[in-house]
Amino acid sequence: MEAKTTFQTAEPWKPETDVRADATMVYGTLDKHGVSFEERVRSWKARGYQTQFMTGVAWGDYQDYFLGKWDGVDGHLKEGQRDRNGHEIAHGHLIPYIVPTESFIRYMQEMQIKRVIDAGITSIYLEEPEFWMRGGYSEAFKSEWQKYYNFPWKAQHESPENTYLSNKLKYYLYYNALDKIFTYAKEYGKSKGLNIKCYVPTHSLINYTSWQIVSPEASLASLDCIDGYIAQVWTGTAREPNYYNGVRKERVFENAFLEYGCMKSMTAPLNRTMYFLTDPIEDRAKDWDDYKVNYQATFAAQLMYPTIDTYEVMPWPDRIYQGLYQVAGTDRKERIPRSYSTQMQVMINTLNDIRTSQKQITGTHGIGVLMANSLMFQRFPNHNGYDDPQFSSFYGQTLPLLKRGVPVELVHMENAPFQQTFKGLQVLVMSYSNMKPMKPEYHNYLAAWVKQGGVLLYCGEDVDPYQTVLEWWNSDGNTYKAPSEHLFEKMGLARVPTAGTYRFGKGKVIVMREDPKQFVLQGGNDRTYFETIASAYRQKTGKEIETKNSFVVERGPYTIAAVMDEGVSQESLSLSGLYIDLFDKDLPVLTVKQVNPGEQSYLYDLRKLSGNVKAKVLCGASRIYEEKVSKRNYSFVAKSPLNTTNVSRVLLPRQPVKILVNGQTEKGMWDERSKTLLLSFENQPDGVNVSIEW
Repeated sequence: MEAKTTFQTAEPWKPETDVRADATMVYGTLDKHGVSFEERVRSWKARGYQTQFMTGVAWGDYQDYFLGKWDGVDGHLKEGQRDRNGHEIAHGHLIPYIVPTESFIRYMQEMQIKRVIDAGITSIYLEEPEFWMRGGYSEAFKSEWQKYYNFPWKAQHESPENTYLSNKLKYYLYYNALDKIFTYAKEYGKSKGLNIKCYVPTHSLINYTSWQIVSPEASLASLDCIDGYIAQVWTGTAREPNYYNGVRKERVFENAFLEYGCMKSMTAPLNRTMYFLTDPIEDRAKDWDDYKVNYQATFAAQLMYPTIDTYEVMPWPDRIYQGLYQVAGTDRKERIPRSYSTQMQVMINTLNDIRTSQKQITGTHGIGVLMANSLMFQRFPNHNGYDDPQFSSFYGQTLPLLKRGVPVELVHMENAPFQQTFKGLQVLVMSYSNMKPMKPEYHNYLAAWVKQGGVLLYCGEDVDPYQTVLEWWNSDGNTYKAPSEHLFEKMGLARVPTAGTYRFGKGKVIVMREDPKQFVLQGGNDRTYFETIASAYRQKTGKEIETKNSFVVERGPYTIAAVMDEGVSQESLSLSGLYIDLFDKDLPVLTVKQVNPGEQSYLYDLRKLSGNVKAKVLCGASRIYEEKVSKRNYSFVAKSPLNTTNVSRVLLPRQPVKILVNGQTEKGMWDERSKTLLLSFENQPDGVNVSIEW
């Protein structure tokens, strides 16, 4: 059975990091402080965890490979990615980002994968298949170029075509590496009677394009050897600044919402497992207050997708619980505040409980924006003076919708062959200003969707230097000056139609001759764009787009809300009911929750409780085991990391007369209105025994 919740760590089990998720992804095969990989696995398994394996596929502690100890070959260090100046691109000392050569693939198969399967591991995660866009100058890469293209390497900075070819090869190299490594894992596991599951933890296409990294992304859908993914979205990725209304700044909730949506839609047609990641801190040194605010933003964003209910609850618990970070407004560094660890554990424990929901996020559905993996092929370096600051061509299509309360859907061109991809879509926005179609047949699917009644809005001047790279639309007998010409021709239009609206079958094509980056780089320049979409939606459905500054979704008893600043109003959102506030470490019971612009909220709706639930821990900073309910008693065992404080809210039929915590009498606080008891005690990984009588 697949784990619902998991986390990654390179360390053996410790009482301070006993997170109580379903599974532990034990990271790397190197000995850690004299503890072998196999011993680390056993330490977690002994504590009741499913044990899994994670390591990097583009970088890692592979010194036995790089220094020639594995095969006796010197020079593997030269296989690292290198920039235009010949500088190595590294993740750390003796840890280069690798060009995945055949010898490296063989090393991963024989020295990493075989070993972990021999240790009994059946779930393998190869994370971050990453090739930096500024890379592509090493001898190893030049050799791979010759093999792939059958002509000598060309420097990517010299022309748009060279850049496109270079990034296309980087994309293929990690596609090929994952295919071969995972295929080996499946076959070797089968030879031992084991069913091996293979996963790819990866950043979103949005982030990789923003950060100028190439990765296989949506193409992995075509590999049968891949069982699922982890969407590596966290504060560090989501706080990448972008432009909206002419202002460049961080928009963490909005960015996270788009990133999670991008990952969900990338894999949706295949029904593969998708884990959403959040991180209570991040790689960059910030203060605890900063971490908390942005953790809440990303956490709320991930819960806005009710078809996903599998999560990586945190990466690297050792640095979260035992690292030292700045206290806001001071120069002091301290370990995680008790208030924050309590709140964080309340939040991650809900992830063990929350389920998928048929309820949709509030707002107008059926409006999508088209993406393609080729976004990564033309991001760096710039050519011919054409620039796309902060990936604004993408945000120009999405933020004008999102900021008006439209839960914009991201559609991956690579998924066009799957019928489900276009399900429910009324209006689809696309542009070839920052991406190109890698196959001509994608246009057949787009044209067929329009012919059946879809509305396609094409935004773009088609003037970027990548329009003329040597590709299918201008070779092998094709003479299109831009790929859009082929698409327009498929829909019965002139190759270069002027701005306007055109009919095709039961649908329409709307052409706007402006690159979408202009919609956000200039203040107030997105109005025509939004009004065009609103008009198209109105004509297609007979309904108006609902504009607002908030999103709300209900998932069983959980209500998640977010209010955006820079939106259609500066009004707060007021939610009325009977709630427990899950973003407050004191778990207060509220009848009204006000969410201000720029804030998010996470609530437990007590009105959603089933009438036959007699006694239950509704929420708390520990995981609950061994629950027993009798006529006048409720008992359970609570487990959570050492040096943390538990706060729980417990539903009971009436006010208790006796509360025992590890045999000692405790008081707690009773709330008659909600029929809940607020209980607090110090956590223990071995468990705290609680008994309540009424």
